Amino acid sequence: MTTTEATGKYDVIGTRPIRHDGLDKVTGRARYGADVVQSDLLHAKILRSPHAHARILSIDTQKAEALPGVKAIVTSADLPIIKDQMIDFGETLGNIRLLAENALAHEKVFYKGHAIAAIAATDAHIAEAALDLIEVTYETLTPVLNASDAMQENAPLLHEKMTTRSVAERFARGDDTGQKSNVSSHLQFKNGDLDAGFGKATHIVEREFTTSTVHQGYIEPHTATVYWGTDEHIRVWTSTQGPFGVRTQTAAMLGVPESRVTVYPMEIGGGFGAKINAYLAPLCAILSRKSGHPVKAVMTRSEVFEATGPTSATLMKAKIGCDESGIITAAELWLAYEAGAYPGSPVGAGATTALAPYKIENFLIDGFDVVVNKPKVAAYRAPGSPQAAYAVESTIDELAEKAGLDPIDFRLKNAAEEGDRLPTGVPLPLVGCRDVEEALKNHPHYSAPIEGPNRGRGVAMGFWFNGGNQSSVTMNVNSDGTITLVSGSVDIGGTRAAVAMQAAETLGIAAEDVQPSVGDTDTIGWTGPTGGSRVAFSTGIAAINAAEEIKKEMIKRAAILLETEADNVVEEKGTFSKKDDSSVSLTFQEIAKAQLKTGGPISASAASNPTKVGPAYAGNIVDVEVDPETGKVDILRYTVIQDVGTAAHPSYVEGQLQGGTVQGIGWALNEEYVWSGEGKMANSSFLDYRMPTAFDLPMIDTELIEIPNPGHPYGLRGVGEVPLVPPLAAIANAVYDAIGVRQQHLPISPQNVLESLGTIPAEE
Repeated sequence: MTTTEATGKYDVIGTRPIRHDGLDKVTGRARYGADVVQSDLLHAKILRSPHAHARILSIDTQKAEALPGVKAIVTSADLPIIKDQMIDFGETLGNIRLLAENALAHEKVFYKGHAIAAIAATDAHIAEAALDLIEVTYETLTPVLNASDAMQENAPLLHEKMTTRSVAERFARGDDTGQKSNVSSHLQFKNGDLDAGFGKATHIVEREFTTSTVHQGYIEPHTATVYWGTDEHIRVWTSTQGPFGVRTQTAAMLGVPESRVTVYPMEIGGGFGAKINAYLAPLCAILSRKSGHPVKAVMTRSEVFEATGPTSATLMKAKIGCDESGIITAAELWLAYEAGAYPGSPVGAGATTALAPYKIENFLIDGFDVVVNKPKVAAYRAPGSPQAAYAVESTIDELAEKAGLDPIDFRLKNAAEEGDRLPTGVPLPLVGCRDVEEALKNHPHYSAPIEGPNRGRGVAMGFWFNGGNQSSVTMNVNSDGTITLVSGSVDIGGTRAAVAMQAAETLGIAAEDVQPSVGDTDTIGWTGPTGGSRVAFSTGIAAINAAEEIKKEMIKRAAILLETEADNVVEEKGTFSKKDDSSVSLTFQEIAKAQLKTGGPISASAASNPTKVGPAYAGNIVDVEVDPETGKVDILRYTVIQDVGTAAHPSYVEGQLQGGTVQGIGWALNEEYVWSGEGKMANSSFLDYRMPTAFDLPMIDTELIEIPNPGHPYGLRGVGEVPLVPPLAAIANAVYDAIGVRQQHLPISPQNVLESLGTIPAEE
């Protein structure tokens, strides 16, 4: 039972109403991107590079153009010349020229699957047949497939003009004499005296870790339908986490004002950060303009794997020391994250969050953003943090063992608290790091016996700073006392319900009396993407702000009906009465029914841009069993404990914790891109890309620690991303406890386990 449910502090917040959009989704009425159908619709297919690294010498589309049913073809020659500039499309910045080159290759292809051309035809089969008629001449080049190789001095360069920078502008100008490199940027955080800190250490652990390229695993492929009308207005129906970001990217790539682009976000079948970039909309827009028809594109599963953004593979080094009592005296991290074909890995977030659960006076963190011949990476739930936490938490576990301390006691000795500073120098607000660790220590799972051979238990901590960003909400009062609430936030994990509940709590009405929906970019104010664990928090604040305006107006209307002054009206839980005579009162519904008689419709619009974001900590306990003959790792028991601030809807919060944990289990044990020596993905299907199923998992227990966030009226923190951070290390630590061998590479697949045991020789 959570704190909110136990105390009954709120009437709506902390309860478990039925999800507002649930019925449409379980009955199949909800409309997703692939469900868009329009008259005279054309279907688009994309020609993709068979090479991981090659120069494009020529593209001949004449034969494809002559095929009956083909209406339009687009290559990079149809994109406007875009200058090298950074734009803001929500959660991140992007270099629009590089985004355009990723959408359609210009002079070179940088990964197998890189888009070369797109065709629109009267049906998908004709479009696909036409792809074979496009003749492309390549000069193949040597691919660079991992960060270690890419950082070598003699490595082939992906971008001949790129130099290592520490700012967003990364490409050399004509007079630049810097050393050309595949390292697009180097960032560094440091504090104190590292040498002195290690000099005080009684115990030091230094290890190297690697992780593989991993996909987010959303079920719905990328899709977009676009109509470039005769009025020169571009309308986009798409599966996206951020419609305003898609509008910005599409307009910038096409060289048109944003006011000429409207994006209609459809229901979304998962994203986890990967549906922020616009891969299809700009191509479909040009095809639509050329053909005069609306154009629809839906990626295949192989295209999703090979041509959209997975998360970074990494090479990481960690060195951490502690004194005789177990106090950490120094830490040094070296993090190289693969960005894929173009700059922009989440190494900055990894560097920022890796040491966040600990008080460490002396530290040095170096982060490197490295381009390789793989798809340009995208965000994946707490982007960058799971990899770095894997390195740090594995090292911490080994250090605790050297110091002769229980792994949780070691963490408690060094737990970060309010006022301690992150590596960036920003002080932590009120946080629940110590509370989570104490709950881990006291949980029955931690003290339960582990019976049987080759079984082990592991723990780990994780941190995510969470996001704020701007959100907009419009609210209208209906005559029956219900509310329509339109926001700009795409709903992935139940945020419509969480936002509606905050509005209902503020207005003193039931959650079921709020009807939430998601607006398009013309009907609602600018809103950041659904990412960064920001929606229930920031869009919730926008809804609270709008509800407060509604309440003020309702008080004025109540004053008219009660024949008194507004200053003499008090509201409590949706009931309005006179301060000097409470015997006569009006309900919210009664005032709503009379709104046309008392001044007209009641509505309000509000926005938020909160700065007091509540960071989140999570901890895991996991039991595993390892078969030493096959190398297979089974999860026996799993407990997730997290500081969730105030749980708006505990069921959905628990679902977020469980869902993130399942993704972490897959990342730790099975999931990886398997590459050929030529840079081709060998397992680009859900059959071969092994994600966990229900048969692989135990019930995942959750415990919600509620340390209210002072930056939110009801204490909410973002909860969706930090659950993915601890599992990688927790499982690795459990495997060590089971077989006595540290796992320094993910995934901990049967082959890798057997290699670590020396049962089979390691692959070169």
